[in-house]
Amino acid sequence: MTRSTALNDVEQFVLLALLRLGEDAYGVPIRAEIEGRGRRAVSMAAVYAALDRMQRGGLIEAQLSEPLPERGGRARKHFRLRPAGTRALEDARGAMDRMWDGVDLPTDAEAR
Repeated sequence: MTRSTALNDVEQFVLLALLRLGEDAYGVPIRAEIEGRGRRAVSMAAVYAALDRMQRGGLIEAQLSEPLPERGGRARKHFRLRPAGTRALEDARGAMDRMWDGVDLPTDAEAR
């Protein structure tokens, strides 16, 4: 994995949220998935910045939905992984697994 394809933690959370959400993967539910399942506060700006970076990098693609069926309803930008995004996520998981391999965390008493 090169520096250009390495994912930061927010990007990993976003890609995992895309996988979990499927066709419902757009900004607000992505953020809710990260905050709910990942128990991590993340701003909408951070979510959209990560989505933009990964779209420009060819890891994900976006498609506009039909406008919502309400007065002034807007289209939503839905995202999904491309094969390169899946590979980058697999690479990130592999790197973390290799780093954890053979590591035993000290107990509270040992850490003192």
